[in-house]
Amino acid sequence: MSLWTPPPEDSPRRLADLRVHYDAGTLEEGDLAATPFAQFQTWFDEAVAVGLPEPNAMIVSTASVDAQPSARTVLLKEADARGFVFYTNYGSRKSHDLSENPGVSCVFPWFAMHRQVVVVGRASRVSRDEAEEYFASRPHGSRLGAWASRQSTVIEGRESLEAEYRRLQAEYPEGADVPIPEFWGGWLVRPESVEFWQGRESRLHDRLRFVSSSGAGAALDDPDAWTVERLSP
Repeated sequence: MSLWTPPPEDSPRRLADLRVHYDAGTLEEGDLAATPFAQFQTWFDEAVAVGLPEPNAMIVSTASVDAQPSARTVLLKEADARGFVFYTNYGSRKSHDLSENPGVSCVFPWFAMHRQVVVVGRASRVSRDEAEEYFASRPHGSRLGAWASRQSTVIEGRESLEAEYRRLQAEYPEGADVPIPEFWGGWLVRPESVEFWQGRESRLHDRLRFVSSSGAGAALDDPDAWTVERLSP
């Protein structure tokens, strides 16, 4: 991979000069797995194998009922035939958006491998049992943090957040059972499409997209539920 070479000291630095040559691989129709889930699993395993930092990090984009978009990075915590699951505070901005407008897009930005995966679909809350099972698996400090934070709300300062965390530490010391907050849980993104993007030279990228024949909710491991189309870069 060739990176941008800084200009001489007496030359202005320009963002327009920042370039990466995408030459790490190709993605042909014959290379694609039979289902979006199998293809995602292959690429995810490869991202883990090369040591990509936080390969489960994904950008989740939502829009409010009045069409105001927002985006943020969250961590994927489950991927199966249903779709992709992440957890959050149900009082957060993303949760308010998804409650009003369940349309969502997720991007896995594996740029070190010259790859992206783009998911478009609909989100719904996971069951309470599923959320409780995941919450119980979290580190003790993370469980306390879920209680301490009223995500996306304005606070007076960091000290108030840390004071609440210390109070919770006293109430639930290490080893104590920390119950799941009523305002916390997971979102399941059920895809309508899953695009696999492979960077190529001269910006002639490979973009192959699985599209559901029945909208959001098709099983990601059912080859009969998806068609593949190539997109122009």
